[in-house]
Amino acid sequence: MSQLILIGVNHKTAPIELRERIAISREELGETTRALASQPGVTECMIVSTCNRVEMLAAVDSPDTDIRNFLYTQFGLQKTELGPHIYEHRDQEAVRHVFRVAASLDSMVVGEPQILGQVKEAFAAARAAGTVSGQLEHLLQSAFAAAKKVRTETSIGSNSVSIASVAVELARKIFGSLQGRTVFLVGAGKMSELAARHLLQQGAGAILVTNRTLERARQLAEPFEGRVIPFEKLYEATTEADIVISSTGAPHHIFRREHGQQFMHRRRNRPMFFIDIAVPRDVDPAMNKVEGIFVYDIDDLQQVAAAHIAERKSQAGDAEALVEAEVERFHQRRRAVNVAPAIVSLQRQAEEIRINELKRMHAKLGTLNGEQLAAVEALTRGLVNKFLHPPMQALKQAARENDSTRVDALCETWSLPSVAEREEQPGSNVVPIAQEEKKASDSPRTSETSAVGGK
Repeated sequence: MSQLILIGVNHKTAPIELRERIAISREELGETTRALASQPGVTECMIVSTCNRVEMLAAVDSPDTDIRNFLYTQFGLQKTELGPHIYEHRDQEAVRHVFRVAASLDSMVVGEPQILGQVKEAFAAARAAGTVSGQLEHLLQSAFAAAKKVRTETSIGSNSVSIASVAVELARKIFGSLQGRTVFLVGAGKMSELAARHLLQQGAGAILVTNRTLERARQLAEPFEGRVIPFEKLYEATTEADIVISSTGAPHHIFRREHGQQFMHRRRNRPMFFIDIAVPRDVDPAMNKVEGIFVYDIDDLQQVAAAHIAERKSQAGDAEALVEAEVERFHQRRRAVNVAPAIVSLQRQAEEIRINELKRMHAKLGTLNGEQLAAVEALTRGLVNKFLHPPMQALKQAARENDSTRVDALCETWSLPSVAEREEQPGSNVVPIAQEEKKASDSPRTSETSAVGGK
């Protein structure tokens, strides 16, 4: 089985200036994932890229495989620039990290629901790119199930807040009340939609919406009775807004210092608040120098997020314990799966003996009717199953306890291939025991029915 490696940077390890330099757009994600998959030693991979993190998860065929160099070369960054901010997890720690990320325990705002959808989108992109198969498939599906369990069995997601809603709360604290305030949503993504919902709940008045795609802006504005602004009238309409929440995918600043000066002149110095939840940033930090304009980016939202983290501390503890139990369950299943080839080999050996003995006794038994044939089949199958039960249970128990020495000893006792021998064979794909056992019991039926008496 390949080794798992996860490397990345997030809001805890790298400032926004660095994160925005390695952000991967949705359009580029498939191509970048395929590029990672083409690196020597990488057998499977996927990439998660959000406002707060860029992480690369890979299954590799050698512990010496290093995917850090891909990160440096892909984004044209020096090792000295990016290296100190990278974290790396392998095998069990990589599994634990994936589970915690999916369950929103590693998010800036613990319990926010968006990250699970973002990880699912990254997984779907990797599937579409053809860079995931059995090992990552099993890992991610288990992580999604654990995340769902966290949300249903704890209250960590109650009154959940996303980055967008934290931004809205910050605006409310600044104004005291959003009653009657005009809000301009620049960008029509999920963040903007969530922000609009929270703004209306807080009493906001008019909502303006713009997007480079006019139809997308209309779709977002319609449920909220918002006014659609053509993107070419962006700067003209911004003058009307008290609060601007910007979340576009533009590769450069769309609001610069000179724009801010024009806004304040037209508004006769009435203050404006820009909340920039885009990565790369939409708002030039230099706009903060314009008197009457205040700019907050994603990293500024950490101050508000800290209050939510404190409120959810007890629930986070319960969620952490649940995730830890799910991680351990995943590893137990993974270890148990590793003895599937030995168990299947044992079943096949026993089945061959049963079939051969029935053929040898064919002359003595003579022609059997259907009822007699069924009785012989039931008798011999029952004897085989009773014989196989103790060694199969011994193999499974040794696998659950991760006792490779005992597994190898049991395999040697019954002349079975060891796990290592099976994994070294080209094209040897380990599948769950239940599936292999079904194959083993189904495959010989044709020869069995003709072994004694015929039909």
